[in-house]
This record gives sequence, C-alpha cells and structure tokens, in this order.
Amino acid sequence: MRYLISFLFFALCPRLLLAAPVIFPALSGASDARTLVVYSSLDEPLAKPMILGFQQANPDVAVRYEDMLTGEIYDRIVKETDAGLKTADFAFSSAMDLQVKLSNDGYAQRSDMPMSGRWPAWANWRNTAYALTFEPAVFVYHKPSFAKEAPPSTRAEFVAYLKRHGADVFGRIGTYDIERSGVGFLFMSRDQEQFDDIWDVIQAMGAAGVKLYSTSQAILERVADGRFVLGYNILGSYAADWAKRHPDVGIVLPKDYTVVMSRIGLVPQASANPDLGRRYLEFFMSKEGQTIMARQLQIPAVSPDVAGENTANTMQEMLGAQLRPVPVSPGLMVYLDQVKRSRLIARWNEVLRLH
Repeated sequence: MRYLISFLFFALCPRLLLAAPVIFPALSGASDARTLVVYSSLDEPLAKPMILGFQQANPDVAVRYEDMLTGEIYDRIVKETDAGLKTADFAFSSAMDLQVKLSNDGYAQRSDMPMSGRWPAWANWRNTAYALTFEPAVFVYHKPSFAKEAPPSTRAEFVAYLKRHGADVFGRIGTYDIERSGVGFLFMSRDQEQFDDIWDVIQAMGAAGVKLYSTSQAILERVADGRFVLGYNILGSYAADWAKRHPDVGIVLPKDYTVVMSRIGLVPQASANPDLGRRYLEFFMSKEGQTIMARQLQIPAVSPDVAGENTANTMQEMLGAQLRPVPVSPGLMVYLDQVKRSRLIARWNEVLRLH
C-alpha cells in the first residue's frame, strides 16, 4: 500500500520502476469487449473490490487499471491531451489540487450523474470533479504511554503535553515533512487557515525534537512499537487500518477542528470512452460503490445514502462542525503557486528551529 498521499508536486521525483497496467477481462468472456482505462493513485490490490463490483454490474466491460503517482496522473493527462491523443476514461487521485487544476484548465469534462444533485456541495465542483472519500487528519498515540493520563484532544492540549513532559518525550514525536509529503503540506496549509496559533504548535514540536517523514507508514510503525508517543496530522484512513492491526495505536480526532481531505474522481476531456468513464464514476458514487469503499477498501464514504461507522454521515452526526472538509474548488490551487508554497515551507523550517 502506498502510505504517502501526494497533493502537490511530491511526484516530481519519478519512480524508478513504473507499475505495469493490470488488465481485468470482461466477465462476459467476450474477447472484443470495450475497455475502460483508469489512471489512479490507489494501489491496485486495494482498488480491486471496486473494479470487480463495477464489472459485476457491467459484465461487458474490461478494465485496464494503471496505478501511478498523483503527479504522473496529472502530467500524463495533460501531455496526452495536448498532443491530440486519447487519455484515461477515468482519473482517481488523492491530489485534490491537481485534480481541480485539470478541471479548471479544461482537461476534464462535465459529468452529470444521477447523484450529482444530492452530492454534498463542498464535494462537487461544477459536476466535473467529485470528492469520493471522506478522510480526516488525526492525532495518533501510543496507548501504553498514556496509561496514566488522557492523550491530547486539541492542539492546545498537544502543546501543553509537549511542554509538560519535555525531555521525557524528546525525539518521540512524528509528523509529515511538508517539503516531501503532499498530504502533510495540504494539512499544514489548512491549519494555517483554521488556527491562529498553529505556529505555537509547530514551535512546540520543534522543541520536542519532532521527527519528519514523507509517509504515514514510517510514523505509524514507530507509534505502534512505542518509539514514538504521538503523531500529528496523520491521515485517518491509514491510521485506522494500523489501529485495527496494532492494538497499541490510538486515534484522536482533534476536538478543536478536524481537517478532512478527499480523493477526487473525474472524466478527462480527451477520454477515448467517456461513456465508460461516466459509468465507472456513477458506480463509484452509487450506494453500492460507496458501500464497497467503506467496508472493503476501508476508506470512508462521502455519499449521503451510505450509513455505518466508516462514512461521512456518521462522522458528521457525531462530530458536526468539528469536521472541516477541504472544499473541491479552485481555492485548492493557491499553493500550486511556487512563491506561496516556498514561503510556507520557509516559515515552517524557521519555526521548527526556534527552541
């Protein structure tokens, strides 16, 4: 599983080896079946239940699944379109900003779906780019290290804990390196917008010898075995997966506010088979598809029609305004401006050293 979810230009560092496309033959057995081409940042083994569910409903369609980094998805769609070639029929990516940029720049086509009118307003940009998941940023903690006190449940409590325990937890705190992790950068940019005192949090982590990583896995495995006591702003879908398999990993959805990110699906403008792309998007948005995602892929569903603990419905009923979903809108492109991005990173590095 790819534990890093990249939103910005993390993917400018290309993979040494590209994953070969995986072909799912049509269930009908027809050798001349039409083929849906999917570009996706979700690892193929994780995506397989969704693909098979789609094929059960569409036995006459084969699927060519190309698993790639988020930057590769964006670059390939742009290059193929600009060259007058056909591209993917469906693109599914965790890079919210790059997906919205494809839509904003004319590389995605309008897709009016049966669920479009009922989809949450924040999760639908002009019926072109749809948020299909609901994934919070959480605190993670090593349960045995908090046997005598509750873990922090707000950013103010997080700072107070670090100041109170000082040397005891030095070097045992982890978070994303926002220069290398797209999800880390996105969460930090949202923190800056949501919380006036966020730089107090960053300074406190710097004083506590925070360790920076580009992946969720690196942080979660250190929390699981007790090398770390706390992880800040960790992607909740991966944290929940680790917590199920590692009983010493605890999760807190911050009570002051919890940022929620999403993976975005769209049909490219230069799709060879836009009708197939829309069929896949329709299945992804359907009650059946969203249920498969929540229960089998273990990624929280955004559909208002799906109930259960791993859904936006249940989280919003329990937490209400505490949840702050990142809207699918051109506002996501702000930090694609390299000057703004560089300024935020420079301040981050400066504040981390202020101790």
